[in-house]
Amino acid sequence: MSDIRPDEYWAKKGDVDLFMFRKRLTTSNNAPVLFLVHGSSFSGQTGFDLQVPGRDDYSLMDRFAEAGFDVWALDHEGYGRSSRTDGNSDIASGVADLKAGFDLMTRETGATTALFYGSSSGALRAAAFAEARPKAVTRLVLNAFVWTGKDAPTLIKRAENLEYFRTHNTRPVDRAFFESIFTRDKPGTSEQIVTETLAKTELQYGDTVPTGTYVDMCANLPVVDPTKITCPVMIVRGEHDGVATEEDLMNFFRLLPNMDKQFTVFAGQAHVTQLGLNRRRFWHAMEAFLTLPDRLDK
Repeated sequence: MSDIRPDEYWAKKGDVDLFMFRKRLTTSNNAPVLFLVHGSSFSGQTGFDLQVPGRDDYSLMDRFAEAGFDVWALDHEGYGRSSRTDGNSDIASGVADLKAGFDLMTRETGATTALFYGSSSGALRAAAFAEARPKAVTRLVLNAFVWTGKDAPTLIKRAENLEYFRTHNTRPVDRAFFESIFTRDKPGTSEQIVTETLAKTELQYGDTVPTGTYVDMCANLPVVDPTKITCPVMIVRGEHDGVATEEDLMNFFRLLPNMDKQFTVFAGQAHVTQLGLNRRRFWHAMEAFLTLPDRLDK
């Protein structure tokens, strides 16, 4: 991967420092910007640039940098290397993070638009950002997304601890918790070494993460309005993902006003699609959507 250049940055959101990182080919100029948005339980670099011992095929950032994209991500407030604060880093806070990070990206690259990918609550953050800044997002991939949460097994189970999440701004995480993310829907959809590496990587930043997105997903859905998301959208669902039902996602999909839209279900995948056994199938479909030729009738 010697031809991939990594860079680090810091964005400011008031007094909050937001760690940002970027990967692109050393030979690329004016490459399309792809902005990755992480979810509730682990930071951006852990989820999108995971370096698995003896393997070179788990980093989403490397995969799309090699494909010619200028790939950016950040750690939301309270995650990874970003500031640990008294806030709970809910969806609205995440949108503010993305605004600060996007503005820094624009200053560094000159780009005023970007492709966006969000996973789990990161998909909610990315969709809410697209709603708030519709001219900034050219294409949007929503992976492991949820709209209303109706009948979602994962959220029903999670809501049993809602009072704790409401009264605490952080929640504990450990190796067993990270393993549960990969096994709660259907064991065998990911490699054990991935779980072990992810837990080891993320726990170096601390043994707690914010509760805000859990509160939003259990008590405040819906937090985005599909009729206000005007860019092309791809919704990605793992066959076994319990964070949302297919019916809930299809109801959202039908209301998206831009008819340049796709709904893709991946067999054999669970919640963390980008780190699953069948991740290459997802990468293929995502790249095809992001590089789809422009319409000729407009």
